Amino acid sequence: MTTEPAQPQHIAIIMDGNGRWAKKRFLPRTVGHVKGAAGVRRIVKACADRDIQYLTLFAFSTENWRRPPEEVSTLMDLFVQYLQKEMADMSKEGVRLRVIGDRSAFSADLQARIAAAEQATAHNTTLHLTVAANYGGQWDILQASRAWQKANPTLSIHDLREQDLAAYLSTADLPDPDLLIRTGGESRISNFLLWQMAYTEMYFVDDYWPDFDEASLTKALTWFASRVRRFGRTDDQVANAANAAS
Repeated sequence: MTTEPAQPQHIAIIMDGNGRWAKKRFLPRTVGHVKGAAGVRRIVKACADRDIQYLTLFAFSTENWRRPPEEVSTLMDLFVQYLQKEMADMSKEGVRLRVIGDRSAFSADLQARIAAAEQATAHNTTLHLTVAANYGGQWDILQASRAWQKANPTLSIHDLREQDLAAYLSTADLPDPDLLIRTGGESRISNFLLWQMAYTEMYFVDDYWPDFDEASLTKALTWFASRVRRFGRTDDQVANAANAAS
């Protein structure tokens, strides 16, 4: 028994395995990224259909710049194409898009497209879709610390509290993720939402991202529903709180 809803309010996904999906089929890694981009549309719709309110996707990390230049170029091109082709339909379906991460490394054209897409979907409420691009959890904590210091020049670092720093994170107005899904068979979070996932349930699956579909999402949600979310409490405390609420 849990005191939390059986369905997560906020799902975060590390979309891993595009390149290995392609390699397994003797195809260029870039083909895997194209296939993976098509999967985003499928999962966004599946989450909206299930009344998931928040979905955060790890699209490109600060470390991904180390990949081969042609692969990075493909990822950037896919991002532009996604904004061009998908956002009109998603906006009609009530999806709000926001991009978090350091945009300064992106081209001026891509930055302008991101800003336009965010503005065009700002009033949508069906699903809040956050895409983490050139994002790293360590970067997020560092930029939040600097922003807090800039906003509070007369205060000492000793005055900084957890809730103060959280207010300056990239996801400050979002609830913390309830469920993290990572595809691709890896069991790590790879510098993704480090602060925000202190109590997130973590679900690791061997399927590569291009193979992750609605049935895969259902399995993840079923697993989540079986979890007891204690948040530091004992099983008895959780059960007593649930009984009191019922």
